Amino acid sequence: MAKLPCAGRRNILVTSALPYVNNVPHLGNIIGSVLSADVFARYGRLRGYNIIYMCGTDEYGTATETKALEEKTSPKEICDKYHDVHKKVYDWFDIRFDKFGRTSSPEQTVICQSIFKKLLAQDRLYEDKINQLYCESCQRFLADRFVIGTCPKCGMTARGDQCEKCTHVLNPGELVEPKCKICNSSPHLRETTHLFLDLPKIKNELVDYVEKTSIAGGWSSNSITITNAWIRDGLKGRCITRDLKWGVPVPLPRFEDKVFYVWFDAPIGYISITANYTPEWEKWWKSEDVELFQFMGKDNVTFHTVIFPCTLLGTGERWTMMKTLSATEYLNYEGAKFSKSAGIGVFGNDAQDTNVPVEVWRYYLLSIRPEAADTFFSWADLQAKQNNELLKNLGNFVHRCLSFLAKPEGQGYSSKIPDAPGAEEHALTVKLAEEVSELLQQYVDSMEKTKLKNGLKVAMSISSLGNSYLQESEFWRLYKEDRPSCNIVVRTAIGLVKILATILEPFMPSFSKKVASQLGLDLSDLSLIDADVEAFRTPWVLLRDGHVIGQPDTIFFEMSDEEVQAYRKRFAGSQAERASSEEAAKKADVKAKADIKTKADAKPKKKNATVNAADVKTPVDIRLADIRVGRIVKVAKHPNADSLYVEEIDVGEDTPRTVVSGLVKFIPLEEMENRRVCVICNLKPAKMRGVLSQAMVLAASNKEETKVELVEPPEGAVIGERVTCPGYEGDADAVLKPKDWAVVQPDLQTSSELIAVYKGAPFSTTGGVCKVASLASGSIK
Repeated sequence: MAKLPCAGRRNILVTSALPYVNNVPHLGNIIGSVLSADVFARYGRLRGYNIIYMCGTDEYGTATETKALEEKTSPKEICDKYHDVHKKVYDWFDIRFDKFGRTSSPEQTVICQSIFKKLLAQDRLYEDKINQLYCESCQRFLADRFVIGTCPKCGMTARGDQCEKCTHVLNPGELVEPKCKICNSSPHLRETTHLFLDLPKIKNELVDYVEKTSIAGGWSSNSITITNAWIRDGLKGRCITRDLKWGVPVPLPRFEDKVFYVWFDAPIGYISITANYTPEWEKWWKSEDVELFQFMGKDNVTFHTVIFPCTLLGTGERWTMMKTLSATEYLNYEGAKFSKSAGIGVFGNDAQDTNVPVEVWRYYLLSIRPEAADTFFSWADLQAKQNNELLKNLGNFVHRCLSFLAKPEGQGYSSKIPDAPGAEEHALTVKLAEEVSELLQQYVDSMEKTKLKNGLKVAMSISSLGNSYLQESEFWRLYKEDRPSCNIVVRTAIGLVKILATILEPFMPSFSKKVASQLGLDLSDLSLIDADVEAFRTPWVLLRDGHVIGQPDTIFFEMSDEEVQAYRKRFAGSQAERASSEEAAKKADVKAKADIKTKADAKPKKKNATVNAADVKTPVDIRLADIRVGRIVKVAKHPNADSLYVEEIDVGEDTPRTVVSGLVKFIPLEEMENRRVCVICNLKPAKMRGVLSQAMVLAASNKEETKVELVEPPEGAVIGERVTCPGYEGDADAVLKPKDWAVVQPDLQTSSELIAVYKGAPFSTTGGVCKVASLASGSIK
């Protein structure tokens, strides 16, 4: 039975950007919209909200006609084929829609034409003659996606509606050297009449809506920036019709041979899909008691914060307007950009054909969700997260608790939850409960604000706490020496397992289903309503004494280096290139073996090897180092080296500097993003595994180099400002003597250059020493 808004409850309508039906979605599409929306919708259901999630395939427009031409079939057959493909991919990814519909439905035509007529009646439309590209060879006006050329903004190849590179929204006539995508001939401009949405007439209502809702709804900063730029630059009329056959017909004399532009009718698809879900759709879409949450990539922001709101506002009716917008940046693939058109990256159906379980795919994509900056998919990073975060942290904790409980009497508890009086006075357990309570509040706060990546991070922190709790309690010793205390620890730990199964359900529903079964529970026993969240503060009460758990079993497994290499080779290049990649795979094998040999040869020189003062020939003047404040604007794993990052760092110059850093094993990628750092800018550029590094990030380590931290710039320092060394500026003794330096294994520079550790730590760090790198004789320009 369809849900309807209920008085007295929190009613939430969730949508995600409707995926184009002309291709298979790749992982960037999936995390940017449908998966992110699914996580929030699942969270809302756990919280007891009255929530529905609407999505479907965007089926009208040029993209579909183009694909139909490529596959020599009809637009209808293309839509049927790829709607099924999308649905199967999302089903495999455990995306739970309340309705996954289509924009080619009869309801779409009715509602779209109705909105159009209301805009017409409100005098929010006008017609105008425009010069549109016409192909003599094809004998047709060319819609946006039938035109390709050079973007006038960034100079890259772009379609006629939008540049994928810089996201600039275009009209086909703006392209430099446009070509017909169908026959590659050069089209010419011809006059044609179209209908326009009069955005200037709706500007005041739009500005009022944006100013109030962007703050109240917690729009992401990039969404606000993109929207305000459109308003600031001056709103212009937006063409809403196209000279096409495949689309919603325009119900107006003289326009019978035209259809609505896809970006006019596509957002209306959210409404028509809801109408397919329930005939009482207006209770969701014309209500002040409904909160509308929308999820999408940043390239869709303008249409959802300007065009679609103006469409609804222009009707003069009271529509449910978007409250919260959660827009992501781009997810890139192994140093390149995911691309449906070029076939680059891992696609939804590819994921199903790997040995990587769906819970691992979901976890990894959500852990690198590009919320504030572009992020990068890497097979090595996926392996690290599967092996360390899922297997050794989460999986280890769950299995350790349940397998011990399941052991027979004398070794464990024969699968029965023990009674545990006095837990509220057990010091270690009380400390754990306080820490868990604080993290649970952070989790709820993050999820309510659609900060999904942080919500996941906080949930995994609770797992880490559980492992520390078990280790510190030494429960295996308590079982023999202090059974009452052991009962408290075991019962509390099992309660923590239930908490994890609950708060991780939005992220990994298949994991939670398995854990619930092993706990002897149903998924319906997992809840995050306020009363349950309050109970989570005392985890020892979550399962009654005497409750019998199910059969413990391993959930996560290790991903080997061989698997990583195999996946990297399998998905290298474009889909077209993969068919003929045998020779490339052989070369990669040879290179991998050479890398292993190089690492083996380097082992005797590993870090902590020191040299005598005499081995460092020339004193180093610390004042020669040009150290500036920078900000990491982009970071990714090195395409040819798993231990290196490649960063783009703004140091106040015209363009960012490319920097290669060996910090992968010390600092997670997400903690590198948007960081303010100290950068040595006057080192000789050096190629590192094929990438030219133009500077170096300053880091601090402990003496054993087991812990490395980025050096924080002085508070208040601006990007590009030089950083000085307190106590050395202008000091005659600033020239460091050889005895002040220790040489460590070079992990970034060539073997002829040194990484040096200065023990005076003149920068503001949290302790340790400053790794200033490559200040050996002759390396400073």
